[in-house]
Amino acid sequence: MEAATAYPKIELHVHLEGTIRPATLFEIARRNRVALPVDTVEALQALFHFRDFPDFMAAWAVVVLALRRADDFRRLVVEYAEQAVAHGAVYLEGIFGAEVLHFDVPREVVFEGFCDGAQEARERFGIEVRLTPDLSRGMPAEGAREVVRLAVAYRERGVVGLGLGGPEAWFPPEPYADLFRQARDGGLGSVPHAGETAGPASIRGALDALGADRLRHGIRAVEDPALVAELAARRIVLDVCPLSNVCLGVAPSLAAHPLPRLLAAGVRCSLGTDDPAFFDTDLAREHAAARDLGADPRALYDAGVDGALCDEATRARLRTMGAAWDWTRAGV
Repeated sequence: MEAATAYPKIELHVHLEGTIRPATLFEIARRNRVALPVDTVEALQALFHFRDFPDFMAAWAVVVLALRRADDFRRLVVEYAEQAVAHGAVYLEGIFGAEVLHFDVPREVVFEGFCDGAQEARERFGIEVRLTPDLSRGMPAEGAREVVRLAVAYRERGVVGLGLGGPEAWFPPEPYADLFRQARDGGLGSVPHAGETAGPASIRGALDALGADRLRHGIRAVEDPALVAELAARRIVLDVCPLSNVCLGVAPSLAAHPLPRLLAAGVRCSLGTDDPAFFDTDLAREHAAARDLGADPRALYDAGVDGALCDEATRARLRTMGAAWDWTRAGV
């Protein structure tokens, strides 16, 4: 684990709501007078140990219903950034839900809180933090348009992209094409979830209809060799979350994870923790797992730099950091 902690890392796929510590959730819920289904931090921790996807969604709902104030969202970013820095992170793109998840909280409050957190994390820990709000598949059209408007409006505060989350198998990407066009016209990148719980057709829709700059997950591309070759040729970066994929049954085991096949085919992959509080993981554990699968940490870092939606000055600094690091110090 020490080697996996030492070297610099880029994390492009982490749901900020899914980073919350049980003690933090317990404190926030009490302050906001939100009833929890359990009455101790220990019981709350046990609630995070879900058995299947419906169980995971039930635990997720407990989290998001407790978050009510801008300070709650700010705190999520700051606490996770501190943890990520301890595991070597130098750049982070955090995902947050701007609709449905916080349906009765004004969207501006959600954006303000997460943007405040990104700024504070940068000032306190020196990590570059950018934000990529998710549209939720199946959300009302009016709300989706408002999320896109706010995402563009908050570009100056660190919002760099628009994502698409939710039940992928039920809602294909194509109906969201116009919303992503508006986001791209407003200067945002396109980073939809695809190829996690649905197969190659979802990935192709994300690329063709949504103009994806990067794919969140994308690992089911291995079901279509021509698609894998296209991803490699276009240098599309995949945000891969191995331990999440195992927890949710997307991969039957770590040994059977598609990451080695994708890398062998020339597909560029970065690593993320997805929802680390729920999957009992962190950035060092993900890297240790990836190294067990034969991944090269320097290649993961370089793919992260290329896949990041940051400005070119920040990208240049990240490249300089990677070039300056003695990667043999991590035993790689």
